[in-house]
Amino acid sequence: MKLLRVTGAALGWLTLATLWFWAWHLKDPHLRFMREAELALLLGLLVAGIALAWRFARGMARPVALGLALAAVLTALCNEAASRQHRANVQAMSGPAAQVLGAHFIVGYDDANDLRELARKGLIGGIFVTGRNVRGRTAEQLRGEIAGLQALRREAGLPPLIVATDQEGGAVSRLSPIVERQPALSTLLDADVPGNALSERARAYGAQQGRALAALGVTLNFSPVVDLRPSRAPGRWDFHTRIDERAISSDPALTTQVALAYAQGLESAGVRGTLKHFPGLAGVAEDTHHFAAELRTPVARLAARDWKPFQEVSTQSDAAIMLGHVILAELDAKYPVSFSRRIVQQVIRGEWGYQGLLVTDDLTMGAAYNHGLCDATVRALDAGVDLLLIAFDHDKYFDAMHCAQRAVQSGALSLPMQERRGAQRLQSFR
Repeated sequence: MKLLRVTGAALGWLTLATLWFWAWHLKDPHLRFMREAELALLLGLLVAGIALAWRFARGMARPVALGLALAAVLTALCNEAASRQHRANVQAMSGPAAQVLGAHFIVGYDDANDLRELARKGLIGGIFVTGRNVRGRTAEQLRGEIAGLQALRREAGLPPLIVATDQEGGAVSRLSPIVERQPALSTLLDADVPGNALSERARAYGAQQGRALAALGVTLNFSPVVDLRPSRAPGRWDFHTRIDERAISSDPALTTQVALAYAQGLESAGVRGTLKHFPGLAGVAEDTHHFAAELRTPVARLAARDWKPFQEVSTQSDAAIMLGHVILAELDAKYPVSFSRRIVQQVIRGEWGYQGLLVTDDLTMGAAYNHGLCDATVRALDAGVDLLLIAFDHDKYFDAMHCAQRAVQSGALSLPMQERRGAQRLQSFR
């Protein structure tokens, strides 16, 4: 009987700690699937916990348990109130200053109607279309949806929205079946053909894909993957990155050849490619969708091998570069590459001289979000990153935009600097 009481008490304290942790992390992207019912469910469980604590707790355990439960209730309600306030503040924004900040955000969506006012007022710079936007729909419906948003921009006298997607081919083909599914780019290497023929095949592949994307209104494709193929098997907790399946080759020269021809094929159809994921994920075992990750490969080796496709393709095409959420401790031990001012300014903009578009990987991925979305947003903008992607949990756009606005008001971000950068590098989409 005593063992049963001890076990019950331990489970009770563990449950209470879990609920408190949940309240502190209310609306975490990992819980997006239950967003509509999340607060009600959490509060219901906390009320039940309070009742149980009142009924079964004894001595000092009762006030401690009740205090923790009530603190969790207040924490959840405060987080909900802050989220609603951020949304309201952003929706009330307008004018040139808001448009300068908004131009840096690409957001995903469930319902395009939720984006209409943001697009019309210039509070976003682009949209991200993916599997949830094509499921059960026709190409004509998606094309009309995108065209409707672009019409709002024209009527407001604003530049067109950047329309981005993730159509790599193979396992990552977000717009299929609306866009014909193509095999992974790496399959082009299966045929033993001369170098010129390989480039032609890759260029034709890109042109075919580009025409299909352009017909929908897509202007930026987050492809090709130019991370080198790792020699090791994927880690046990690698659920989504799976670079071994998505990389073109482990050979930098072959990767460069195929990626360049593919990017040029996309561009022939009016779609720009994106080289991802700098600084290269071949040496990363963790899945940045969920966990913090560190790249331990020496910078000298990265420069000699992994960075070659990024440098060479970017100098011969208009491809953007996507920044991954990995820490490259040799250059910046504190912040992921995606919002490291030192790496962006000293390496990419400085040593490389790259002046094209830089876009973050999705800031709602765990490796970035767990650093603090506000901090990641402000640091990425301050570092000179052009486009901030908030795709999976697009509600987080309101928190990020609110943070950017506060940073401008406090002087932590220079609005004139953001305006100059936008004019220089986003001009090609206007």
